[in-house]
Amino acid sequence: MGKRVISRARGKGGPSYKSPSHRFVSKPSYAFDGSAKIVDIVHDPARSTPLAKVMTSDNKTVYILAAEGIKVGDDIIKGNVLTPGNILQLKDMPKGAHVYGIEVTPGSGPKLCRSAGSTAIIVNQEPNKTIINLPSRGLKDMHSSCFATFGTPASAGRKDKLFAKAGQVFWAKAARNKLWPRSSANKMNAVDHPFGGRAKPGCPKSLPKNAPPGQKVGSFGSSRTGRKKR
Repeated sequence: MGKRVISRARGKGGPSYKSPSHRFVSKPSYAFDGSAKIVDIVHDPARSTPLAKVMTSDNKTVYILAAEGIKVGDDIIKGNVLTPGNILQLKDMPKGAHVYGIEVTPGSGPKLCRSAGSTAIIVNQEPNKTIINLPSRGLKDMHSSCFATFGTPASAGRKDKLFAKAGQVFWAKAARNKLWPRSSANKMNAVDHPFGGRAKPGCPKSLPKNAPPGQKVGSFGSSRTGRKKR
């Protein structure tokens, strides 16, 4: 009978594949006005960038994505002061500025460029529109009223130290409940995956684009399937 393929089990969800959100610190937010003071910098298992715990003027605690070079005791200003770590609207950023934690729509909170070291570059300013260059080298039009953080996310050099042994990779994956090690599909048995088994088809089967997880293996809209005629 066999079991469901791994990608299908991941699509359904379950304890083995759920993100351990009960251990995450907080979601980064821009829900404050004026200035705030950094009281602590903490590690969050949910993300590669550390979080800066800031205390606002009305004694509220907010977590933001820490910028490279900030430290405990610094002031974070949400306004138009162009200093690394400060939060500004895109229309107040000069051309060529590096920004991260960009809002998709005004008031949505930081959504783009949140991982360590990933920044976008301001390309051009137009009326009610700012063009940014994403790390994927794609250009995107953003509303000029969207907020973003000026600078670069901290912990950009985290990949400079390589994994020395497999156990380090295991615990790094376990922090976010990632399945590791992962067997490739063609190493499985035929009962566990469409690509498994000794008898390999000449061409993967054709599948619809709305196939559920687990069935979405093969070719989409293929012109032909099966063995080639000689």
